Amino acid sequence: MRFVSAENTAYRIPMKPSSLRDSMSRFATGVIVLSVGGENIHGMTANAFTSVSLDPPQVLCCVARSAVMHKALMAEKHFAVSILGSEQEQLARYFADKKRPLGPEQYDDLAWEPGIRTRAPLLHGALAWLECELSELHDSGDHSIFIGNVIEASSGAPGPALVFFGGGFQQTGTAGT
Repeated sequence: MRFVSAENTAYRIPMKPSSLRDSMSRFATGVIVLSVGGENIHGMTANAFTSVSLDPPQVLCCVARSAVMHKALMAEKHFAVSILGSEQEQLARYFADKKRPLGPEQYDDLAWEPGIRTRAPLLHGALAWLECELSELHDSGDHSIFIGNVIEASSGAPGPALVFFGGGFQQTGTAGT
């Protein structure tokens, strides 16, 4: 369902994308690597990710419709999430780099294992991992919102998280503080 205010819609001044980017840079988010296995193996750094529901267990991730990941998710209908720790900034940068190899080669020099339920890559050293089956897709602007039913979840060693804030990677304090 789409909600639009009828009030003064004809007289609104368009917002500049740079204003939204600047405002949203002040909202700290966790950093994940979203991955798909199978014939369309691919990974992508994301921070537009959140829990949706505990019952049923669901998460969402927003992906640009122009991204390689969008096509991979549509083809495979399942995905995995590696929640990155503060020591994994290089992994986040790697999976955000559009110049890295695509397909299986992008995982050649990385420590990972296929998820037991989805066979999607789970990165070693992550704080936690989720495996999901795609349950819903919603188009919104230039992105799609992928909602997945969590079918497997596990945690690694506790530690500080990698976060994105102020246009750059940061780390939280130690776990539990």
